[in-house]
Amino acid sequence: MRLVQFREGNDATAVAVVEGADLRVLNEVATTYELARIALAEGTGMAAAVERRLSTQSRDYAAIARERRLLPPITHTDPSRLLVTGTGLTHVGSAQARDQMHQKPANPDVPASDSMKMFRLGLAGGKPTPGQIGAQPEWFYKGDGDCLLAAGEPITIPCFALAAGEEPEIAGVYTIDDAGRPWRIGFALANDFSDHVTEQKNYMYIAHSKLRQCPMGPELLVGDLPQDVRGESRLIRGSKVIWRGAFASGEANMSYSIANLEHHHFKYAAFRRPGDAHVHLFGCPVLSFAEGVHPQPGDEFEVEVPAFGRPLRNALCAEECADRLVAVGVL
Repeated sequence: MRLVQFREGNDATAVAVVEGADLRVLNEVATTYELARIALAEGTGMAAAVERRLSTQSRDYAAIARERRLLPPITHTDPSRLLVTGTGLTHVGSAQARDQMHQKPANPDVPASDSMKMFRLGLAGGKPTPGQIGAQPEWFYKGDGDCLLAAGEPITIPCFALAAGEEPEIAGVYTIDDAGRPWRIGFALANDFSDHVTEQKNYMYIAHSKLRQCPMGPELLVGDLPQDVRGESRLIRGSKVIWRGAFASGEANMSYSIANLEHHHFKYAAFRRPGDAHVHLFGCPVLSFAEGVHPQPGDEFEVEVPAFGRPLRNALCAEECADRLVAVGVL
């Protein structure tokens, strides 16, 4: 089952189930967050909550996408209570790319980079037996709900940025119940838009490289993530695809289990605040920067994974700012 969150013509929000080229609207709910809270209260799960609210009304999916009325798969009435975070070095491709970025020229006497050491920790202990705690992964903060972009929305390149690169990922979407327990609502495509040139200067700059917008969606996959997920990431310039990279994700292609990644995020009490929502990115399998590609304003990123329905596609635009210095006043 895949859900889409969108704006109606009167700007009211709605949730619908994807049925081929159409969206079948749900009654009684305006957002996926609201639907998740209802599912918690009813105690029967997301799929059952959806089935009980299916209406006879349908919408043209293509028209909604064309009119840019799609929303991210999750939103919160208070964006500061929706945290966007992630983990890296969970796939072979990401580990190799990061190792190349942070490693000196090939030399047998040069020790492994911190990135490769972290990846090997995951290989050794990232998939513990159920009920056990495994190796701790890398973790980063990307922003709150205001950083999320819907499919079709332009990505802004900050004027201080040194680069603008894509990282196609699968993300988990969560809410926290009134007792402080996290619940997974579903999975969605995401683009961990990052500044790899800034990160390459010094690994300690990775936090700066991640504080960017995050395109997501358009569809929310309810239920389990397939073990083997295949897709393709593309960079489009004008009418031509100038770069493409096939990738494999899902636990069969990862060095960490989803449950272990979730534990090492939600083990912090600050991330178990009742009523909050979370988007947690599970790592990038492939990126164009590793192959020397440099996206430019006007280019479009496209991430397509058949298991997630419609592709996630967003164009780049440069931010206009006259003053680069942010001056802080003194009270």
